[in-house]
Amino acid sequence: MSSNAPRRTALDAVHRSLGAMMTDFAGWDMPLRYGSERDEHVAVRTRAGLFDLSHMGEITVTGPQAAALLNHALVGNIASVGVGRARYTMICRADGGILDDLIVYRLAETEYMVVANASNAQIVLDALTGRAAGFDAEVRDDRDAYALLAIQGPESPGILKSLTDADLDGLKYYAGLPGTVAGVPALIARTGYTGEDGFELFVAPSDAEKLWQALTEAGAPAGLVPCGLSCRDTLRLEAGMPLYGHELTTSLTPFDAGLGRVVKFEKEGDFVGREALEAAAGRAAANPPRVLVGLVAEGRRVPRAGFAVVAGGAVVGEVTSGAPSPTLGRPIAMAYVDAAHAAPGTAGVGVDIRGSHEPYEVVALPFYKRQK
Repeated sequence: MSSNAPRRTALDAVHRSLGAMMTDFAGWDMPLRYGSERDEHVAVRTRAGLFDLSHMGEITVTGPQAAALLNHALVGNIASVGVGRARYTMICRADGGILDDLIVYRLAETEYMVVANASNAQIVLDALTGRAAGFDAEVRDDRDAYALLAIQGPESPGILKSLTDADLDGLKYYAGLPGTVAGVPALIARTGYTGEDGFELFVAPSDAEKLWQALTEAGAPAGLVPCGLSCRDTLRLEAGMPLYGHELTTSLTPFDAGLGRVVKFEKEGDFVGREALEAAAGRAAANPPRVLVGLVAEGRRVPRAGFAVVAGGAVVGEVTSGAPSPTLGRPIAMAYVDAAHAAPGTAGVGVDIRGSHEPYEVVALPFYKRQK
């Protein structure tokens, strides 16, 4: 096998036995869809879906100064995260540009797990390793230590409860606890990227297939289906969740992306990018940057990343993600637009789709919010 061949997850044989359409994603061979992308999307919104997310990058940070290192390396206040809780944060360059968005789990007093996007895992690992100099802490590449399965959708708590005695009712959103699921040791996290209630299960790769089969069997009566990366993208788009490489890039600071709230200037000590981010915060307050908004098509043509947003014959923004929305029944997009055109209901906004200015309605994000 050449070094350029995509990596395969521990569930590769399962995906192929289910007839999945596979694709190379960030150097991994991943299931795009098993059948109809729309059916998989609707299953997650109304019942439950099962995903293989083993391409995500797990990095463990341990040691007496693990919290101090993460506070220095990331923009969030990681030291304030309680044991058993998780936090959404970002890692930035010294110039404030976003290297990746992350979830950090505090597993123990001096042990954290940083979960990076697959496409950025090596970048994040290298950055954390470099930033660890001078701290009494160890950064460990644990990408091969975990398989990651996600069960998402309104039926997922009931399905998972049938396989574990862990206290799921007491498990808050953005929290994680060690437990056993179908006899398999797992870190059970109440996190996800679909806009639905659900769980992400970190397990040893050797246990992944057993857990997948157990979830499949337990979920069958509730209508659970296997789901690929295609519907994960439309689900997160409806939920207004940013995707690295689309809504987040090194050319944007968290303030440019409308996510300045993740930057915690009040935490103790210096952190990488602080000075640049303070300047970016000041600029954003004085002269609002382009705003990330939702766009809903009046017609049927689907906008794609990179398409221009137009108003009055001028370019006022750019689409970052676009797709047909199974829930809304119309094409939708996220786009950065000039502040003057960002208010929901702003008239006269369109998307240039191959030379034709298609009319779009500006709406507040997210497009979809689940009923609690």
